[in-house]
Amino acid sequence: MQNPTSPPPGRPSEPAPAHGAAASRPEPTPADIRRWRQYLADERAEAAIYRALAARREGEEREILLGLADAELRHQAHWTALLGDAAAKKVPASLRSQFLGFLARHFGSVFVLAMAQRAESRSPYATDPSATPAMAADERIHEEVVRGLAVRGRLRLSGSFRAAVFGANDGLVSNLSLVAGMAASGVSSQIVLLSGIAGLLAGALSMAAGEFISVRSQRELLSASRPTQVTLSAAPDLDLTQNELVLVYKARGMSQEAAAHRAAERLGHFACDCDPSLSLHPEKEDDGDEHEAVGSAWGAALASFGFFASGAIVPVIPFLFGMVGVGALVLAAGLVGLALLATGAVVGLLAGASPLSRAVRQLAIGFGAAAVTYGLGWVFGVSVA
Repeated sequence: MQNPTSPPPGRPSEPAPAHGAAASRPEPTPADIRRWRQYLADERAEAAIYRALAARREGEEREILLGLADAELRHQAHWTALLGDAAAKKVPASLRSQFLGFLARHFGSVFVLAMAQRAESRSPYATDPSATPAMAADERIHEEVVRGLAVRGRLRLSGSFRAAVFGANDGLVSNLSLVAGMAASGVSSQIVLLSGIAGLLAGALSMAAGEFISVRSQRELLSASRPTQVTLSAAPDLDLTQNELVLVYKARGMSQEAAAHRAAERLGHFACDCDPSLSLHPEKEDDGDEHEAVGSAWGAALASFGFFASGAIVPVIPFLFGMVGVGALVLAAGLVGLALLATGAVVGLLAGASPLSRAVRQLAIGFGAAAVTYGLGWVFGVSVA
């Protein structure tokens, strides 16, 4: 008589599944086997992705990524246990996982983390009865962990990179709209070309001037808001009966007690720091650029000029090469469309959203603006004629 706890004839005994899965399950169907093999391949690929990213990090971030890789190993153990001997046959990971692995090995950028965040959010474990509740919970937690790492990466991205994407997008949309409007009015291709170049220069110069004024004004505002070092020179000559130095420190946000203590220190009443909790660090002149994070006004202006011009040149390219008429306009729209899709996808990745939806949205907005100006140009061209 067969022991009721022994495995069915012809089927090898299985190791206990990870995460507390049930010890006995119905005989898996071929569809189950295929699905579990795919899960196992993707878990292996995800663990490799996290290890590749960890190899490019140091300190805390490296430890976090290695921790994620270890968690994926636990999930692998679960699917290996369910598959039994069938786990020996390996299948390739999904195309998305393979692509992420390639990016992680060769670039290790924030884009990989953003895409990994989306992959974790779309885990099928929550609805698959073969996965344990603990595994589904792991995937939700992994999404939050990867989200936190991606946020760190986004914050490390320079403002110039974001300005490159948005500045180029402005150039694409504005100059395509201008070229479309001029072409619809019925003017010659030479006029369209000259208008496109004029729009490129005018827009790029306007962006550069605006960025220069913005950054310069921000630096001036920060400089005006920063406390001066007047207390270093004025303190010895203050009237001790009318200690206005206390007002200086109160105006800087200190309490009455802390301000009085600080003023006494400045006037030399304390030979030592009698109450360190009320004291501030000694005031001293700063040698470096205290507004370095804001950036240089000239650098921001030149970057804005270049980014806008790089986008604005795209719709002019067909006309630069001598194309005329509708063919030139269609090609210009196609080139701009590809560029808008690319910038939209990048924005989507940076935001941790769907690259496809952001790309399509960017394309719709750009082509919508161009269609409106084309219609206006056609109306004005007909009325002038």
